[in-house]
Order: sequence, then structure tokens, then C-alpha cells
Amino acid sequence: MKFPVYLDYNATTPCDERVVEAMLPFFTKHFGNAASRSHPYGWEAEEGVEYAREQLAKLVGAEPKEIIFTSGATEADNLALKGVFQMYPGKGNHIITVNTEHKAVLDTCRRLEAEGGEVTYLNVKPDGIIDLEELEASIRPTTILIAVMYANNETGTIQPVKEIGAIAKKHGVLFFTDATQAVGKIPVNVLDDEIDLMAFSAHKMYGPKGVGALYVRRKNPRVKITPQIDGGGHEKGLRSGTLNVPAIVGFGKAAELALNEMKTESKRLGALRDKFESEVLKLDGTAMNGSTVKRLPHVSNISFGYVDGNALMIGLNKNIAVSSGSACTSASPEPSHVLKALGLDDEPAHSSLRFSLGRNTTGEEIDYAIEQVSKTVKKLKETINI
Repeated sequence: MKFPVYLDYNATTPCDERVVEAMLPFFTKHFGNAASRSHPYGWEAEEGVEYAREQLAKLVGAEPKEIIFTSGATEADNLALKGVFQMYPGKGNHIITVNTEHKAVLDTCRRLEAEGGEVTYLNVKPDGIIDLEELEASIRPTTILIAVMYANNETGTIQPVKEIGAIAKKHGVLFFTDATQAVGKIPVNVLDDEIDLMAFSAHKMYGPKGVGALYVRRKNPRVKITPQIDGGGHEKGLRSGTLNVPAIVGFGKAAELALNEMKTESKRLGALRDKFESEVLKLDGTAMNGSTVKRLPHVSNISFGYVDGNALMIGLNKNIAVSSGSACTSASPEPSHVLKALGLDDEPAHSSLRFSLGRNTTGEEIDYAIEQVSKTVKKLKETINI
């Protein structure tokens, strides 16, 4: 085993060697600018980009022209939210989202509120899932967008996306989902789920960092957004800037691998996760956070009663790499906004850790993790006489 054992795949994933192999020629041999249309170097680069667009589209059930490349899911979130808000001022200024969203969505919504937008922040039930009746009741004549994450990055809870899409369509409202943690892990189909805009990222699915995508529906309805980066008109005028061709090619290869291996990998990881939970939850005071039914197959978020989460994480991180939640907010001393939204008090929220498994996780590593977690929790409880 390689130490520390890595169980933080929701933060990022290692680049698959097959992805790296696909990328390498585009650093040296096919190094052209994809926007250079006058010679073979540019044509080769453009060909690599367009093939990647096809690979991504196939993974999520979209048309290649509906895939817009960005620097990551955070930029894609910004482009979707700000782009819709600025494009449809005549229809309204109201957005509906959820308190458990990623900060890339929540912070962008706060920005739009400062610019005159109105945002409804829905609460979730104790399992982390929204109330569909509350969602529908929140729709106003001025509602232009519903923004609900596909699968939560901290708990793995999967929202009823298909039902949300149907409600949005019924009321003529656009539906945007940040599907960063879902795409490549579970089947996602933008047509079946009636999704109008969707953000996702390469580095969460064994691709390179620094590249993401936004799906933008082209028909039934045709979605229009305003660009947030100007200068050159790349990506159909929606996202200017020289394309990161090697990373985009890697993103495409990662999508192809995910599509081919998703079914068997989900089953394998689900079995390992269940084994991990069955043993760790035997410890006194432990409890699962989020849905135990509607969730990703590789994620466990567990509260360890009477134990400080940071002390537990520090105690484990010599041997096991885990986190207390989103990597984007890990420096914050505040308890997770996601767990607080589930109704957890500060103490259990502070005592929670996220374990996320991945492609390289082995049964031996899970056995080791069970042993180390159990030993560290018992040791910490002894120091406080519990």
C-alpha cells in the first residue's frame, strides 16, 4: 500500500495513466492552437478538441455542440448562473437554489443578489434531499432558473433530478445542475433528466485539473446565456480564451473510460464502502450523515460522537488522507454548511469526516482504514475519559 492511504477522491482524483498517455502528444507533437484554421498544426489540435467534445457528449447524453469547455466546474457554475441572469432580465430576476449547494453556486447567487437578483434558498430534509412540493411552491412569475446540485460533494446525497427537471419544464423555468460529483460516477443523461444547463469537471473523474465543461441545451428549449469572458469569441462566443488542448483531450479520454467502466466500478466501490461503514458504525456514537438510500456509491460522511473531527483527522492523516468536507472550504473553522443544513448541531457537525473511495482503492486499504479509524477514535475517547 502507498501511505497515506488516499480516501479523499471527492476532493480530486489522480489522473489516470491512460488519460496522461492520450494527452502527451498534444504537448509536443500536436501542439497547435485549436483556433488556428490555416495550417495542419491548428487542424490537429481542433480535431483533438472536437473528438473530446464528442466523448463528453456521449457520456451525458448531449449533442457535441452543446458542450462548452471552461477552466473547471466553478467557472461553469458562474457562466450558467450569471449568464442566465443577464440574458433574461425581461422574464424575471428570481433564482431558486438550495442551502447545501457548493460555494461556487451559493457565492455566485450572493453576487447576483447584490446586483438586484432575488434568490430563494431551499432547506433540505434530514436526509439532505429537498422537498419537491416546497420547490414548486417557491416558483414565481419572475423565476428564471432553478439551480440544484445533482449529488452533494460532502454527503454523496443524490437529489431527485428528474422530478426537478419535470417541475421546471412544467413552469417554463430553466433547470441548472452542478453535476461535478455525479458525472462519470453514476449514469447522467441530460435529456432523460430534462436538464437545461449542467456543470462538470475533469479532475473529479480521473482527468486533469484546470478543465471543465458546461452543457447548454440547444433545443426544446434553446438556452441562451451571456458570456462572462470576452475576447476572441472562442467556444461559440460563450467562453473566449485559447483552449487548453491537452487538458481537453484528457477530459475526453476520462469521459470515455468512465462510460466504459462506470457500471463495474460503481458496484465494486459500493461493496467496499458498505464494508467500511458496517465496521466503523459499530463504534459508539457514530452516525451516518445524508441519505443512506439516494447517494453516490463511493462516499461516506460519518459523525463520530464525543470526538473532535479535526483531532480525528490529524490523528488519521499520517496514515489515511481524508477530509472534513469540501476541499474548497477546508480552511474554514466553521462547521460544514451542508451538515448544518441537515439539522446537525455544531458538535456532531464538527465531529464528522468524509471518506470517499475511488478507482485505486483496494480491499486491503479499506481493511487498514477500518483498523486505523477504530484505533484512533478509541484513543481519542480515552483521553477525555469516555
